[in-house]
Amino acid sequence: QVQLVESGGGLAQAGGSLNVSCAASGIDLYKIGMAWFRQAPGKEREFVAATSRPGLSQWYGNAVKGRFVVSKGAAQYTSFLQMHNLQPADTAVYYCAATYYTLSRGAQSYEFWGQGTQVTVSS
Repeated sequence: QVQLVESGGGLAQAGGSLNVSCAASGIDLYKIGMAWFRQAPGKEREFVAATSRPGLSQWYGNAVKGRFVVSKGAAQYTSFLQMHNLQPADTAVYYCAATYYTLSRGAQSYEFWGQGTQVTVSS
């Protein structure tokens, strides 16, 4: 059974940092591409970042480029998202997603999703 489990997140002040991680199981780890999305109340799910299958390449959404860093664990089954210089606009539920197919900035391209973890940034 495929499972993606996020952890981390929480509350931060503007300008601060938080980390979130995603542990995958039940997946062929060397064939999976992993990504992060976020969704704020009343808004569509937004692409945040993604890593290629070997973890050698990263892509970022325009809103987080230069502030967030995505990486994969050495064992490939974990994705990490380091969030720096957080702003109130970063407040959202952050989701880990995975796909056996081509990595995409579109949420509809991902077959597997975690339950989400809340990140709240106060001004």
